[in-house]
Formats: sequence, structure tokens, C-alpha cells
Amino acid sequence: MNGTTRDRLMLAIAIVMAAIYLFPLYWMYVTTLKSGSEVFATPPSFWPASPQWSTYAFVWESRNMGRYLWNSLVIAVGSVALISVLGVGCAYVLARYRNAWVDVGLFLILMLQVLPASLMITPIFVGFSQLGMLEYPRLAVIIAIAAKSMPFFVVLVRATFMGVPQELEEAALVDGNSRIGAFFSIVLPLARNGILVSALLIFMQAFGEFVYSKSIIQAAELQPASVGLNSFMGPNTNEWNNIMAYATMYVTPILAIFVLLQRRIVSGLTSGALK
Repeated sequence: MNGTTRDRLMLAIAIVMAAIYLFPLYWMYVTTLKSGSEVFATPPSFWPASPQWSTYAFVWESRNMGRYLWNSLVIAVGSVALISVLGVGCAYVLARYRNAWVDVGLFLILMLQVLPASLMITPIFVGFSQLGMLEYPRLAVIIAIAAKSMPFFVVLVRATFMGVPQELEEAALVDGNSRIGAFFSIVLPLARNGILVSALLIFMQAFGEFVYSKSIIQAAELQPASVGLNSFMGPNTNEWNNIMAYATMYVTPILAIFVLLQRRIVSGLTSGALK
């Protein structure tokens, strides 16, 4: 097999794998445009005979979609803000000060990352109940998401800080800058790509978070879109076109953000965020 044939074969495999990966997304968008009977037609159609564009308006109004998306946005932005404020400093310390205790701390942080949310929710719920945090359910969810996602953020941003030459920071100190001044004027600007990528990944996770929101937030007017999507489910669920329309309006903003910032995301990941 010569090089040209091998390249074409690899391209064909890549296209097939991409098609398989993207097919559920395509099916979601197509199903939103089908009528109720067409959804269950056999054999299934890969494009609706008469697109039902009114499904989006019906789901938006009947399900109060704007309120759900607003709650998801509040939780995601709050989580990213809290994690960024606390995690950047923690990552910087772990990157610059190396000793046995730092390695132990990093190991404990990584241990927290492997625990699933379904396992963490019980002690978190009991603790928040005893502290009275359940009176502020969205704040409680933000803190819970921050506790779960902080290790992921710290590990990524720490690698970014390790990629910043320490000699630049030492030169700033020689020129009269304080440690804090050198951090904000030298280190932080050079690490902004990695921090932005990490924050964006945390935002996408928090925007789609379900377990903590479902368990902690009981008031319907404060629940995020992930819990609203779950409210469709029941023993006799058959309105799949409405469910897919809800899911489409839920995930499309995230997909749009990812597409618009894909160059910066790839740049951030390859410049040291995953070292």
C-alpha cells in the first residue's frame, strides 16, 4: 500500500467515524421538524416531508424555556467565576512551589476529580442541609459544582503556569515588581489562553449539570434547563419531537460558542493546558 492509498484510506475512516459521531446530533435536529406520526414511522425518514417549524415556538412558550436557560446561565457563570477566583491562585502555587507536601496536595486534588457527582451528592446534600444552604439552592449548586470541577480546572491551569518561563518572573522581581505585581503583569497575561480554555470547559460542564441541580433545587422557577428536559420523561412519553426541540434549543448555544472559539480552544490546549 503506497502513501497516497494509505492517506485516502485514513481519510475515509475519519469521515465514517465523524459521521457516526455526529449522527445523533443530526437526528436530534431532524426529529424536531417531524410531526408526531412521522417520528414513529417505519421505516424512518431521514428528512421530514413537511417541516414543523412551529414546534420550537410551542416548546419555548409551553415549557417556559427562557426561564430554564436563564437559570442554567446563572449557575454556569457563577460556577466559572467562583472556580476562576479560587483556582487560579491554587494552580499558580502548585506550579511554582514544589515539595513533597505540594505533591500530596496535588494527589488529593486528583483523587477528588475521580469521584462521580452521584456519589458526592449525598454528603453534600446533608452538609448543606445542616448549614442552611438549601435556603439558597442556586448558590448551593454553584458551590457544589465548584467543589467537583475545581480539581479539573486546577490541573489544567497548573500546566499552563508551568509553561510560563520562571526567568521572566524573576526578571520582573529584579526590576522592582512585587510577587503579586509580577503575577498580574507577567504571568497572568502569558497564561490567559490556558485559563480561558479551562474556564470555557468548566462553563460547558456547569451549563449541562444535572445531578446537583435535580437533588438540591426543588422550586421549579429556579431549576436549570437540564432538569427541565428531564421533566418531559414519564411512563407514557411519546412527544419526542418536542423533547428534541427542547434539547436543540438547550445545546445549540453551547455548540455555537465552541465553533466560534474553536481556534482559541485548540491553541490553549496545545500550548500547555494538557501538559
